[in-house]
Amino acid sequence: MTKQLKIDVFTDVVCPWCIVGSARLDNAIAALPEDIEIVIENHPFYLDPNTPAEGVVVADMLREKYGKDPREMWERVESEALKAGVELDLSKQPRMFPTKKAHTITRLAKPLGIQHELANAIANAYFLEHRQIFDDNVLADIAVEFGFDRGDALDAMNDENELAITEQLATDAAAQGIRGVPFFIFGGKYALSGAQTGEVFERALAQTLDEL
Repeated sequence: MTKQLKIDVFTDVVCPWCIVGSARLDNAIAALPEDIEIVIENHPFYLDPNTPAEGVVVADMLREKYGKDPREMWERVESEALKAGVELDLSKQPRMFPTKKAHTITRLAKPLGIQHELANAIANAYFLEHRQIFDDNVLADIAVEFGFDRGDALDAMNDENELAITEQLATDAAAQGIRGVPFFIFGGKYALSGAQTGEVFERALAQTLDEL
């Protein structure tokens, strides 16, 4: 008999630790038996809700916030990403922009059943292909690859009502106590914060599945 497990995932597509956490989750899911069905629902969260429309230079922002050479922080993330099978070079993506539109198109992908895949693709476009995912045409190009009509995708990501819903959901997530991403909830019961090790994801999956 097939077991189904829902995982709620809170990430931001400009968060480098999120791409590591998502990769580790995906690796753990790939190792599960075939009779396990995993349903992932992605939820919006803003790594920095105060990011201006014109974006920020990431290196400058990190120096100002932490008083450190950003290369030290980047090297740690890049090292952990490589362990998860992701070749990351954070120096190649200099700017960070607001992600409301990216979250909106991901949220609206839920009926298509490809939210997680689309969120991963947008993050990969930003971090691995060094594309500017704040750009409507870049987002539309990615959405079309996952079954969206291009015109519908462009309309959706510029729909003030849809953008307001995304904004409210991101605000609600922070108000509910989620202080950082990635953040994962397994089966509505167990939460993991941060890009935990692959072994931690495996244990979380095993424990939650045992209780189904």
